[in-house]
Amino acid sequence: MQKMMGLVRRCAEDYNMIQPGERIAVGVSGGKDSLVLLQVLAGLRQYMNFTPEAVTVDMGLGMDYTGIAELCRKLEVPFHLTETQIGPIIFDHRKEKNPCSMCSKMRRGALNQAILDLGIHKIALGHHYDDAVETFVMSLIYEGRISCFQPVTDLDRTGVIQIRPMLYVHEKTVENFARRMELPVLENRCPVDKYTKREEIKKLVYELSQTYPDLKERIFGAMQRLPLPEWEPHGRYKRPKEQE
Repeated sequence: MQKMMGLVRRCAEDYNMIQPGERIAVGVSGGKDSLVLLQVLAGLRQYMNFTPEAVTVDMGLGMDYTGIAELCRKLEVPFHLTETQIGPIIFDHRKEKNPCSMCSKMRRGALNQAILDLGIHKIALGHHYDDAVETFVMSLIYEGRISCFQPVTDLDRTGVIQIRPMLYVHEKTVENFARRMELPVLENRCPVDKYTKREEIKKLVYELSQTYPDLKERIFGAMQRLPLPEWEPHGRYKRPKEQE
């Protein structure tokens, strides 16, 4: 827990993500990434003087969020659930052949509106180190451009600021932490889970890493050194080695 809090706090400080006294929504999907972020931010609130609140968008796919509500109760974090029919709209009514883009936009819109209705203007998302590397490679291969999401994104039109405090944490570390803390990770009920372009890139990066062990570290470092827009850290960040 101390290691995780240290990495998340360092990332938040390097990119000036959290201001004293803020209410910060935590986007909780039920996956391991968002639950780990919730657990760590709940531990950090006393040191960084902010108030985390869990916000979940129910996609209408029949998922049970009872375990997440109970976790929030134990952590003494408010839990807000917004029900939608995004899943049935995309898969049953529209029968989208490439549903990921539309699903992402609708889910993001519902999440932003949910936090604005609560009077919150900043949301923490569970993207980690590997997500950043994979997004960079996806943009390069599928779009022909050098790009990635930003550590801090100011959505001017909505008044929402997105922060990603887990960018210094490897996916393997996230998985181990979720298991050791026995977090109530939900099974993803999306019909196209594991059959997306991101999954293809994840496999590609894994295969390349077998030949080039420092591949992810070099890509992540390149994003900071170029730097990509808003990726240059303010602190003295030293990229962590991947650990079991």
